[in-house]
Amino acid sequence: MVINMFKQLRRLKPFPDSSVTTSKNGLLRNITLFQLTMMGVGSTLGTGIFFALAETVPLAGPAVILSFTFAGLVAGLTALCYAEVSSTLPVSGSSYTFTYMTLGEGAAMVVASCLLLEWGISGAAVAVGWSSYLNDLISIATNLEIPMAIRSSPLVEVADGWGWNGESYINLPAVLLVLMCSLLLLRGSRESAIINAILTISKLGVLFLFVVMTLLAFKVEHFEPFIPFGVEGVGAAAAIIFFSYIGLDAVVNASEETINPQRNVPLAIIGALIIVTFVYILVAISSLGVQPAADFAGHNGNLTMVLQRATSVPWLSGLLAAGAVISIFSVTLVCLYGQSRIFFAMARDKVIPEVFCKVDPHSRSPKAGVLLSTVIVTPLAGFVPAQLLWSIVSLGTLITFITVAVSLIMLRSYFKRMPPGYKTPFYPLIPVLSIGSCIYLLMSLQQTVYVLFAVWILLSAIFYFLYSQSRATP
Repeated sequence: MVINMFKQLRRLKPFPDSSVTTSKNGLLRNITLFQLTMMGVGSTLGTGIFFALAETVPLAGPAVILSFTFAGLVAGLTALCYAEVSSTLPVSGSSYTFTYMTLGEGAAMVVASCLLLEWGISGAAVAVGWSSYLNDLISIATNLEIPMAIRSSPLVEVADGWGWNGESYINLPAVLLVLMCSLLLLRGSRESAIINAILTISKLGVLFLFVVMTLLAFKVEHFEPFIPFGVEGVGAAAAIIFFSYIGLDAVVNASEETINPQRNVPLAIIGALIIVTFVYILVAISSLGVQPAADFAGHNGNLTMVLQRATSVPWLSGLLAAGAVISIFSVTLVCLYGQSRIFFAMARDKVIPEVFCKVDPHSRSPKAGVLLSTVIVTPLAGFVPAQLLWSIVSLGTLITFITVAVSLIMLRSYFKRMPPGYKTPFYPLIPVLSIGSCIYLLMSLQQTVYVLFAVWILLSAIFYFLYSQSRATP
């Protein structure tokens, strides 16, 4: 029995035939290179810059610029690995499917658990932050505010851990955001991709306007001392920032719905990474030039607050808040998209009930997967604060990135699945550096995160042995 169980954990999923335009489950290849690149930018740009400064500047000081750069470089190493693996295996499920095809069923279940953390929790965390910017926009436009009782989480951090805030009941704007994104996804991937592209272009314009306007109050002295908390602070901030690069996985997740994936997926991954990293660093420099690092904690790290400090023109702050509202909408949209496609891939392998890979004949959307994603994300967005979720997302993302690099090594060394549409340069140096860098960032996370992650993996293992093991048919 033990031997049979071990054999099943090592069982591999067969490689796909990517030459057809429609998958056997009905997904249609209709996403263009531009739409795919904007999906990567849209799912990434916003999380790291609209929220992370308040969390990371207190850890690294002005050297958070180095944190963004280091996180971008690590993501870049992984992006090159992603580009080759995804061009070789252009299917839904991203790293879950890659792992299933190269490392086996057991490892794939661990990666699937990480991806559900990565997409579900990040979608909820981003939605939570949306409430703050929406309130800023309403306040600037009307001098009114959304009541605190319905725009903040009832769960709050207290001296000995976490407790309930009796003055708050639900983060209603966050819940409404998740529901709006779900309704859009139910209409179909093509429509969602088009709207995301429009929203992404809009927020790029707003962020560049932010950079220009902050030049009015830029002070070089705010960058001294540059590294007040040492290399450890830079590493700790980079570990938190890393969650903001999950957009790479969004691109790969759409491989099965992309036109000419062997060409377009690698180009979209690399293009999105370059755009996002450049904007992150530019906005971080601009923000630190406006106010000292000590002033970034809490709501003061909000870019709207930074711009209000830089200029006395109210409508500019309102425009930025509007840009943040748009930006976060597109991030949440892609997070829900990513999670629903993970469910799709798992259901196709019968790891979870097959209803989640049923594709609507009209919208070409796996509606059950979208609805399940909504059910999971909505309560997290409504009742859990974002700061409790960031590090967990980063841990799941880092483990996922490691498995992608390992999958590339397996493809090259054992499966001889060559030649792909794209080849990673300097192989095997790039995947080895990717693995090492991710491990370094993992070591920078708090011990509490590992405990929560271990509990989640245990629950996932119980589900696998009770349900999935006897049904899985890759």
